Amino acid sequence: MIGCVYLAPHWHLVYQTYMVFARVFRILAVLALTILFDRAAIAGAAVTDVRFGKHVDMTRFVLDLSDSVKWRILMLPDPYRIVVDFPRLEWRSRTRQGVTGKGVIKRFRFGNFSSDRSRLVLDLVGPVDIHRNFVLPPQGRHPYRFVIDLKASNRGAFLDRARSLRPNRKQAAVSVPGQRLPVPRKRNRPWTIVIDPGHGGVDPGTIGRSGVYEKEIVLAVSKELRDALLKEPGYRVIMTRESDTFVRLHRRVEVARRADADLFLSIHADAIRERGIRGATVYTLSEKSSDSEAEQLANKENKSDIIAGVDLGDHTGDIAEILIDLAQRDTLTWSHQFAAALVPELSRRVRLRSKPHRFAGFRVLKAPDVPSVLIELGYLSNRDDEKMLLKATGRAQIIKAIRSAVNKYFKKRRLTAK
Repeated sequence: MIGCVYLAPHWHLVYQTYMVFARVFRILAVLALTILFDRAAIAGAAVTDVRFGKHVDMTRFVLDLSDSVKWRILMLPDPYRIVVDFPRLEWRSRTRQGVTGKGVIKRFRFGNFSSDRSRLVLDLVGPVDIHRNFVLPPQGRHPYRFVIDLKASNRGAFLDRARSLRPNRKQAAVSVPGQRLPVPRKRNRPWTIVIDPGHGGVDPGTIGRSGVYEKEIVLAVSKELRDALLKEPGYRVIMTRESDTFVRLHRRVEVARRADADLFLSIHADAIRERGIRGATVYTLSEKSSDSEAEQLANKENKSDIIAGVDLGDHTGDIAEILIDLAQRDTLTWSHQFAAALVPELSRRVRLRSKPHRFAGFRVLKAPDVPSVLIELGYLSNRDDEKMLLKATGRAQIIKAIRSAVNKYFKKRRLTAK
């Protein structure tokens, strides 16, 4: 009896402790379930696999999906392409975009086209007819599937179908993702620098030897460069894209012009057949390319809109308006001045190509009132350049060079302005 009286208070404490832990456990369990359901509610659909099927007179393309989706199809000629727009989708398939296709499909690409849209682009061997397109519900071990069946056709039929699918231009307008453009401010303001990470979204750019995409490398470098420049006094930095999203070429130029930019830096990382060639290169605008390699590179980069499945049919006027009048000599002179400052800074820190300052007709350099350069960081086709660009320490050397060149360039502009 005495023992029971002595132990009772301790059992009471044990019971109270148990009740507290039980209550805490229930609260944590409810929170965990709430978070789980919230994530499930906000999670969008995802692409989990991709397949091709070649039949006697038809080619089938299939995307496995985690959920049902809506879609919109466009057909674009010159070159022949099928474009399918979805709500924003996550890519979980192990199959990388750019993979060679089958039948009437040469290859495909998939990526973000805007802040709320993902895009599938099918490059075709020639004109086709869309026989069917639909989403299948889950069946057995198969998830939702988006299916498009294509048959070989002729140009006339292709163009007729393309016209019937063409959206209203006003409804199809897409804004630049990531940030609002600032209202331009005249003098007595910081120097404005626009950094343009090349490619993005459905346009991967070059694919490196390890499988890394150019769009990923240049976005990483651009963000690191932005952060480095913002540590310097007197600079305002804007990026044409801050995520893996496609931005049209003329829109990149428009970002710089609307921001009243003082310098436009387009960041790229090329590839070349000769894998032994490596080194950075700086390009400025010229109607006549400095060499055949520069011309080929400009032609490739200028096809970015085509790669992303953009309809250029109504934009000949826009492109003609963007093309620079070489009488804007002041802009070109300052572009060359920055290139002249950048090349020696790069040479002290990284490998350069022979003739590191070259000239070509890149469309992103054609803002008539913004000094602009395109920087090729190196060659992803070269193992050493690719390793350097994949390492933060390697990228840091490039960023130091660009930051130093930017400081020297604006110091000269300040002196000139005085």
